Amino acid sequence: MRLKVDVIVSSGSRNTRAAREATSTIPIIVTQDNDPVGNGFVASLARPGGNITGLATLRLELSGKQLELLKEIIPKLSHVAFFGTSTDPANGQSLKETELAAGKLGVKVQYLDVLSPKDIETAFRAAGAGRAEAVLMLVAGPAVNSGRAEFARVAIKSRLPAIYYQREYVEAGGLMSYGVSVTDLDRRAATYVDKILKGAKPADLPVEQPTKFELVINLKAAKQIGLTIPPNILARADKVIR
Repeated sequence: MRLKVDVIVSSGSRNTRAAREATSTIPIIVTQDNDPVGNGFVASLARPGGNITGLATLRLELSGKQLELLKEIIPKLSHVAFFGTSTDPANGQSLKETELAAGKLGVKVQYLDVLSPKDIETAFRAAGAGRAEAVLMLVAGPAVNSGRAEFARVAIKSRLPAIYYQREYVEAGGLMSYGVSVTDLDRRAATYVDKILKGAKPADLPVEQPTKFELVINLKAAKQIGLTIPPNILARADKVIR
């Protein structure tokens, strides 16, 4: 604000909340947020109404699709561990979406809380003790950025197939991911900046939803846990790490 910038671009709800607390006048463009309305950043997706607009990620709604992918790879899947973060505002809704999808697929869900990297090994041990056959990884907060390689390492050590919502986990050694293309969201955020600089108001620019999703599979990780990925799943993958 001291620099008197014309627009602020933020990534993620924590950064956006900090920016909103700092200013109610400078336009804020959100490159990715799992629930802009639920987080209180906009009045509605169609009419934001304040100084914030940008792009939503639909991460809450994607957990059902991620569970379906696990079921396709493991047809006899009956028990999945859901790794979440209780301090994340979206955690409850994400778990609810997962349980709804699980009910239709005949899969039981075991919730395990991961608040920091030190909880990763404990969560995998609990998943094994609970006879989980796969892991749905929807952890948020401090455990994410510093713990990606650790998630992959412990998952392989535990011989548990895990699906993530960001491709970075797979590039760090994880099995597979299905989620929104963050790169695409970042590119689209630039169009908002352009409109703001040309005089548009954030209140009048609808929040857009993702249009590009990506499935990334790591065959090295699959081999390490003795899992065969069906050809039809590989054919749908946007990227395969061999």
